[in-house]
Amino acid sequence: MLSRVADSLYWMSRYLERAEHATRLLDVNLNLMLDESPTSSDHRWLRMLAALGNPKRLKWNGNPYELARNLTFDTSNKSSVVSCIIAARENARQVREQISTEQWQKLNSLYIEVTRPEVKRAMQIEANAESGEGPTAFLQEMMEAVHQFQGVTDSTMSHGEGWQFIQVGRYLERASGMRLLLEAYHGDVWSHPDRVPEGNEYLDWMGLLRSATAFEAYCKVYTADLTPERILEFLLLDSEFPHSLRFSIDSLQCALQAIQEKSGKTRAEELNRIAGRLSASLGFASVDEILMGDLVDYLHGIQRQCQAIHQTIYHLYVDYPIQAALAG
Repeated sequence: MLSRVADSLYWMSRYLERAEHATRLLDVNLNLMLDESPTSSDHRWLRMLAALGNPKRLKWNGNPYELARNLTFDTSNKSSVVSCIIAARENARQVREQISTEQWQKLNSLYIEVTRPEVKRAMQIEANAESGEGPTAFLQEMMEAVHQFQGVTDSTMSHGEGWQFIQVGRYLERASGMRLLLEAYHGDVWSHPDRVPEGNEYLDWMGLLRSATAFEAYCKVYTADLTPERILEFLLLDSEFPHSLRFSIDSLQCALQAIQEKSGKTRAEELNRIAGRLSASLGFASVDEILMGDLVDYLHGIQRQCQAIHQTIYHLYVDYPIQAALAG
């Protein structure tokens, strides 16, 4: 596969996953506003910005609807939802011949919808009126559109090398997003294990699970018994939940192995070693051992390994010297 094709498919997938993640966090926090005081509101929105990596040009000014509008529509902010969708669509346009017609139609329709001027004006009106119905309905429509694109991708695109690069982008971005989410909640959920929880803390725990689309899945495993240890175990180490860190890394490793088999790269041992070591570390870890140490440092270690995987992918498949390509 041409390096430019692999690069575009990889980033198309990452940008869409990033847009869906930001949209979901916005939707959850807007819905939680009914159960919060002004003090807890400030803390919750600052925590949400931390979970998104504290995007540049975005500041909390006390107005959640204005923040939601800026995080959704401000194209001067490269991390905004619309910026991510525009970037995903541009990457898809560059490899139009590599994706299915259904994929292109779904992504192009989403792009047209979110860039309509009247949509942004509607969000502005809702922000001024301080009504959550308009923003949350629109955010849910965007999430559904990204989910539909992922379903169309899996059902209409040949599961060859290109599809595998899409999986790599999706799961590497998902792992990075989950790492940031867990780190943002660390101070409120896991930093004081012996503290007796107050009533509003249960809302934070539910908000964390809903931010990872995990509340119903968690309850099916642990019933409705919410504890910080079990929440961390589920979001970090569960092997079957699609948004857990372990599931994302395992899926990433499978996609990388499939790419190596299809491309015949003999120099991919280092990449497989990094991904395999990270997958094994999550597979054999226990939540008690993790909590006995420094959770934030543990999460930073995961992010460093994810970054190493990204850099090695580029070195092998995208930005490689011609001599290395000829050598296999």
